[in-house]
Amino acid sequence: MKNGIEIRWHGRGGQGAKTAALLLADVAFQTGKYVQGFPEYGPERMGAPITAFNRISGDVIRVHSNIYDPDFVAVVDETLLHTVDVTAGLKEEGAIIVNTAKSPEEILPQLNGYKGRVYTIDARKISEEALGKYFPNSPMLAAVVAVTKVMPEEIFMNEMRSSYQHKFAKKPEVIDGNMKALQMTFDALRAHLPVN
Repeated sequence: MKNGIEIRWHGRGGQGAKTAALLLADVAFQTGKYVQGFPEYGPERMGAPITAFNRISGDVIRVHSNIYDPDFVAVVDETLLHTVDVTAGLKEEGAIIVNTAKSPEEILPQLNGYKGRVYTIDARKISEEALGKYFPNSPMLAAVVAVTKVMPEEIFMNEMRSSYQHKFAKKPEVIDGNMKALQMTFDALRAHLPVN
């Protein structure tokens, strides 16, 4: 796909990987991009491995299939590194983002010889500090935006606040926690990302 990026998400049922992919599509659409955000449906049960996808482009997207050669991969649950080939088809000029307390150097041996960029973010620590519970999808969503640079941080944060205000209209206390989780993720990754 020219003039766009493809992202594959790996998670477990109930962790919010599908929700994160759909939120990313919604926010990118609000900025004038052409988007796709969809899960791969299988046995949708709590804890089962699931896959979700995003295509984001400045041009009309004419491809309607799963993503086999993604530019970026987000792994919401590091235990999947032992059971799923998360780097399958991943372009080496892209990157993989893994939710883990470990460093990229510690994760690298589990990535089947992948030679591209590796980023890690401790989504558990961030979400528990910001939200009081373990919801990895908000930190992972911010990590994907930070690494892919699909949109500027400020625009993403403004769009996410609007999205959360709509989604959590009856639970406004959740909005600030989610916004804090997004900001903490950007802050944690800033030192590790190339400036451009």
